[in-house]
Amino acid sequence: MRILQKGFNYSQDGPGNRLVYHLQGCNFKCKWCSNPESMPLFSDNADDIPNDDVVKEIERSRMMFFDGGGVTFTGGEPTLQSDDLIYVLKKSQALGINTAIENNGSSPRLCEISDYVDYMIVDIKQPDDTIHKKYVAHSNKMTIENLIKLSKKRNQLHVRIPLINHVNTDPEPFAELFKKTDMTNTVVEILAYHEFGKCKWTEKYQITDGFVTDEQIKAFKTRLERDGIHFITT
Repeated sequence: MRILQKGFNYSQDGPGNRLVYHLQGCNFKCKWCSNPESMPLFSDNADDIPNDDVVKEIERSRMMFFDGGGVTFTGGEPTLQSDDLIYVLKKSQALGINTAIENNGSSPRLCEISDYVDYMIVDIKQPDDTIHKKYVAHSNKMTIENLIKLSKKRNQLHVRIPLINHVNTDPEPFAELFKKTDMTNTVVEILAYHEFGKCKWTEKYQITDGFVTDEQIKAFKTRLERDGIHFITT
């Protein structure tokens, strides 16, 4: 498993206190990415760790998984390492450890991976494929397909929307998407635009007016709440 970095956080990427692994490599090129160093599949900054060593580290950390915590894999895009990911997730679940992934929804194997995930987070950047390609350099068709399938398959789904001025603050495309999605067991989180990773970009940072106001966030949520969408804050 190719790992960029790891650390603990509380309730941000799944319930409770969690050991979070950031895996190297991403197939999206989000112009606002806060971890641009994670984009290349191979990097001198990442370590190749044998899967069984990762499992042993997770097991050693068990006492830290309080309040329903466990292990989370994010990125980069963790599903690019699907075989390794499935192996470690299965082993972790066999140890009784809560598993989570935060991903961009683009993997054709996501429904397979989902079988070994207790807490699933899927990021939705923009429902419109043309706009999505403009800002992410990748189609969203597989993400949308997976979202709809997972919403019907799982008893838990967490949709995370990075809200960015001029990119996706119109709630109507999301409202149309969620009409196709079973929202019974699905919650939505708004992640307001920030520039915490701007200093890490080696290329020119292209988002110049991405911050959203409290009024924009409120209007976005209010519109979707009319359709029964349930929001959470982490």
